[in-house]
Amino acid sequence: MAGAADLDNLEYYIKFPSPNFNYSQPNGTGESDYVFVVNEEKIPVILLFGWAGCQDKYLAKYSQIYEDRGLITLRYTAPVKCLFWKRLQMITIGERLVKLLVDLNFENHPIIVHCFSNGGAFLYQNFTLALEKSPKPIQIKGVIFDSAPGKRRVLSLFRAISAILGGRPLYNIPASVLMTMFLSMIWLYEVVSNYISPKKTFQSNPLENLKDDKNNCPQHFIYSKKDILIPYTDIEYFANYRKSLGIDVTTLCYETSPHVKHYTENKESYVSSVCNFLNKCLNGTN
Repeated sequence: MAGAADLDNLEYYIKFPSPNFNYSQPNGTGESDYVFVVNEEKIPVILLFGWAGCQDKYLAKYSQIYEDRGLITLRYTAPVKCLFWKRLQMITIGERLVKLLVDLNFENHPIIVHCFSNGGAFLYQNFTLALEKSPKPIQIKGVIFDSAPGKRRVLSLFRAISAILGGRPLYNIPASVLMTMFLSMIWLYEVVSNYISPKKTFQSNPLENLKDDKNNCPQHFIYSKKDILIPYTDIEYFANYRKSLGIDVTTLCYETSPHVKHYTENKESYVSSVCNFLNKCLNGTN
């Protein structure tokens, strides 16, 4: 079963496994076949949080990895305007996603989050804060960070905006420069405000804000040394910090794959990596 729904303007895509799905057999796709042992009354739910400007048809290719193995998937990408300038709306989006899980009676299901780039990490930041206010306890069993998180840099911001806008350079470059200047001023305001009143200012900085995330579940990082948007050193810095707190951290670093395209260029090892991570997270939860 698949479909799109609207919850107070929150558009998401959800897919359930076939009632006749055989969990004891590999999927036979040839992409690192894997069998999960699951409680069919509490099938694991994979939340996929897309990168800024991500079209769902691209995010769906990642959800297919989990759907082929009989897991429930829920895809959502935050609107670009909320990620870049209407950032306070991300708080509400995080709360609505938590409410959605409760409405779907998923609070007793093992939940894994797979987030992409800083856009997905920023959404996860607000989602995990909303979990603290959930009327029913929801336990996240694991988090996969694909090409994230990274420090805020003006050049990275420009490249991200340019990629989102697309089109001809004659239009793209001036528009990207103007938007980068505008958003940089917002960043500067946040930095100054945070210095004056650190506990009252909303910060759209997933690398810093997630360093002390209260979720102590295992975390898996997939990244590349050739990523021009988020340097691999940022991700390794964050992963090592989380590891120093006692978090179970694993990493997969590629040499050449571009930003959020590690699966495209390394399908077999990518699938094997996420399946092994899920198996570790789900062990003993069924």
